[in-house]
Amino acid sequence: MPGRGPAGLAAQAGRLPHGAAIAQGLRYGLPYLDALHHSRFEEAVRDLMRRDGCPDAVRVGGGGDLGADVKATDPYGRRWVIQCKHRRNGLAGSAVGTPDLQILNGTARQVHGADVAVIVTNGRVTAPAVAFARQQRLHVVDRHTLGVWASGARPLWELLRAVPPPRRPTALS
Repeated sequence: MPGRGPAGLAAQAGRLPHGAAIAQGLRYGLPYLDALHHSRFEEAVRDLMRRDGCPDAVRVGGGGDLGADVKATDPYGRRWVIQCKHRRNGLAGSAVGTPDLQILNGTARQVHGADVAVIVTNGRVTAPAVAFARQQRLHVVDRHTLGVWASGARPLWELLRAVPPPRRPTALS
């Protein structure tokens, strides 16, 4: 569930200011994420990136998004391009497959300038899709990883393997 108080209400409405997200320690539960409309799911992913220190995170999804629903720059200077795949029925919904990852692979770096290309789903991902992602240096955030990330445990870049090194030195590196 989103945090309590005004920031939590704003999160439910999909309008969480960056400062409030950090101050409130934004958290989502999987049942909450499952119940969202796909566009609100994209907004929730954007808000999680903002919570984790990406103030420029923006939702760009919609028709003609060319495989990008959220774009953000992390505190290390890496450009993230995220494709969201919301499944109304969570694990019982259709699995994210290789074609979804092929679209991301074809546009994330070349069109959107990604350092880190990610697909996020509240559902499941097929084994061939996971294998394809590994081969192509794409990152998969499945239901389990999404649950850990949304709970506020750690920023997404600490949950994924083989994230590229920082682009620029920072106080965090």
